[in-house]
Amino acid sequence: MKVELKKGIYWVGYTDWDIRDFHGYRTNRGSSYNAYMIKDEKIAVIDSVKAPFAKHLLGNIAIIAALDKVDYVVCNHAEPDHSGSLPVLMEACVNAELICNEKCQKTLSMYYDTSKWKFKIIDESSRISLGSHTLTFMNTPMAHWPESMFTYIPEEKLLFSMDAFGQHYARSERFDDEVPIPEVMEEAKTYYANIIMLYGKQVAKVLERAAGLDIEMIAPGHGVIWRKNSGLILEAYKRWIVCKAEPKVLIFFDSMWHSTEKLADAIYEGARQPGVSVRKYDLKSSNITVLADEALDCAVLAAGSPTLNKGMMPKVAEALNYLKGLAPEGKAAVAFGSYGWAKKGGAHEIMECLKAMNCELLSEEPLQSQFVPTEEILREAKELGKKLAQKALENCNGDYELLEEWTNEKSAWDKSGKAL
Repeated sequence: MKVELKKGIYWVGYTDWDIRDFHGYRTNRGSSYNAYMIKDEKIAVIDSVKAPFAKHLLGNIAIIAALDKVDYVVCNHAEPDHSGSLPVLMEACVNAELICNEKCQKTLSMYYDTSKWKFKIIDESSRISLGSHTLTFMNTPMAHWPESMFTYIPEEKLLFSMDAFGQHYARSERFDDEVPIPEVMEEAKTYYANIIMLYGKQVAKVLERAAGLDIEMIAPGHGVIWRKNSGLILEAYKRWIVCKAEPKVLIFFDSMWHSTEKLADAIYEGARQPGVSVRKYDLKSSNITVLADEALDCAVLAAGSPTLNKGMMPKVAEALNYLKGLAPEGKAAVAFGSYGWAKKGGAHEIMECLKAMNCELLSEEPLQSQFVPTEEILREAKELGKKLAQKALENCNGDYELLEEWTNEKSAWDKSGKAL
């Protein structure tokens, strides 16, 4: 079935229902690799799909036009989930030129044998007429690779945004107004947290420049196409690029014999104050994907570990290393844990990690117990939780209306996910 975005503009990508891991990012709802096609006096294909699904891309294109009639293939981003089928596509589209910027050409040549490809190197001044549609381009370096760019059709107010505004989200429906918006926003937030967060400053520059474009529809490289809620996702990105805090405390830990777990429970109880949301994750049963999502907009985080082999538990080390790489900004933090005979161990290592993440440390020393925490230490942990809750309220300044805006949209959907 052909999916038409605008008159003469089609989705020709592939929906990957089965993928559950993307570089360690857990994709519980699958994903899609979005490619697009414009049929005008000239024909252009915008991006491709992951290599194993090249035949599906060729089949979708062939439904609309013969492959030898394709004039241009645009590559907005060289990462293999979007460029992997280019060798097959360029071989099949014998008359096509590959449009990309200079950095993208260099990157593609390091992945594939491009010696027989006909390149058309563009910059931001380039304009390519297809007839009634014009392709224009905006370089978006480090959002999230150096060669990334947007393609824009001014006549349709349509932005092909590559990884920006995407979601790892497999659906048979292609548009945001065909699926529950809270679900889409949840996946968009998780996608941003795990893939884009590190590049917030660069994305901020991109959004500032893109503000000069008249945008009605955003067609990303993954997930659904924004034809109704483009304003909502743009506003969400403005919050996410600064890790705008909600009144939320994030607690995560691992435990050996439940001592660190008891401290986590006490901190949790203390943090449960009016107006404050508290999230508690035992890393034995949680994953770093969810943790990054929560860290994006929490105000305060508390990380805990017992001492194991003079250091912290492996799952805590993994989580902190992952968060350090994503570089969430503006977080206050504390460390806690238990120990047996080596007091300078796991919790102190956590303190060093929190410093490396540029967190505001709320205490100079971690909260610790030797072996099983006493009632006195559990009271200290509960008081610490209250302190974290107060800090969360101070840091967010009560400004979190956007979350409520899309959460309240739930009332507009029935249990089957259909719009009411």
